[in-house]
Amino acid sequence: MSDKSGIEWTEATWNPVTGCDRVSAGCDHCYAMVLAKRLKSMGAQKYQRDGDPRTSGPGFGVTIHPDALDVPRRWRAPRVVFVNSMSDLFHAKVPVDFIKDVFDVMRDTPQHTYQVLTKRALRLTRLADRLDWPSNVWMGVSVENMANLDRVDQLRQVPATVRFLSCEPLLGPLHGMNLDGIGWVIAGGESGPGHRRLDPEWVREIRDTCNVENVPFFFKQWGGRTPKALGRELDGRLWDGMPALIA
Repeated sequence: MSDKSGIEWTEATWNPVTGCDRVSAGCDHCYAMVLAKRLKSMGAQKYQRDGDPRTSGPGFGVTIHPDALDVPRRWRAPRVVFVNSMSDLFHAKVPVDFIKDVFDVMRDTPQHTYQVLTKRALRLTRLADRLDWPSNVWMGVSVENMANLDRVDQLRQVPATVRFLSCEPLLGPLHGMNLDGIGWVIAGGESGPGHRRLDPEWVREIRDTCNVENVPFFFKQWGGRTPKALGRELDGRLWDGMPALIA
């Protein structure tokens, strides 16, 4: 797989871990699980371990890849890098020592900016003090509905330079979301078979809160049958806010 990314808010992906398990409603139509099944059938080496059929799927068993640790060191030009687009670094099956190895690579390659995203916010906070947080690491949590707003409070405890929220797929309103200590918010709708509808008012509420709190807001997509089916414009314009990169 190419390391270049089609995800609008990043430039490259790096997967030292692959595989995951569904933990909340935002995982119901996981794009990565569908892709892993396809990659397994194609013989891709990193996707041969199957996960629990109740929570995962073919080719999507959690697997660490020590041979992938050196990949960012080979990139000459600075990149914005989404870490583990095909997994969750803070999954319970990822050893703490391997998480530390990933952080070592990120610290040793300060020319890149790393975006780490998790749904396992509780494990994140429990491990935060055991990790060395370099300034080029942005740490985020997924928040798809009000049932998962506690992830925001847990993220606030993490000493990352930038803390961000991925409200995608956004499955309901996020009334009263507190953005204290949050430096970026992404929102977007679900795509693919069985995609769930995104109410524009849910997005507007998040955008307006970001504007009031002076937090950069990025609207990724409306979703639909394909990610680009319904476009990215909200109220007649694109919203591509991002934190400033650290030189």
